[in-house]
Amino acid sequence: MSGQSTRRTVLKGAALAGAAGLGVAACSTDSKLGHAQVPTPTAPVALGSPDEVPVGGAKLYREQRVLVSCPAKGEYKAFSAQCTHAGCVLDKIEDNEGNCPCHGSRFDVTTGKALKGPATVPLPAVEVRVEDGRLVAGPKAAPSA
Repeated sequence: MSGQSTRRTVLKGAALAGAAGLGVAACSTDSKLGHAQVPTPTAPVALGSPDEVPVGGAKLYREQRVLVSCPAKGEYKAFSAQCTHAGCVLDKIEDNEGNCPCHGSRFDVTTGKALKGPATVPLPAVEVRVEDGRLVAGPKAAPSA
């Protein structure tokens, strides 16, 4: 009887170890885009007035999954607001760092660089421009035929 219970204990332990391994693999720090299929806009996205982005600061457009920084008046840089670790959308900007609410990754909003893990890959750059007095992120619209 004791041989049988020892075998069961070993088998249960092996099953639990396998399940734990799957959990670790699902939360890998090697991810480059997390669960995002497309972390950046694939079409032009209107964001609002350029004046909403403070000079020397940044603004998070969470719904559009974009963050925009303004290093100098009239200059804008944009990045995906989707964490490169697990694909969560950043929830806030503090001290020019974007925060991921899922696992605590932090990103420099002026460069996109990962500052604190588990993310190690920078946020992808997004094209941004001012069109007709509004900030627009993403690729330019294709000319109509």
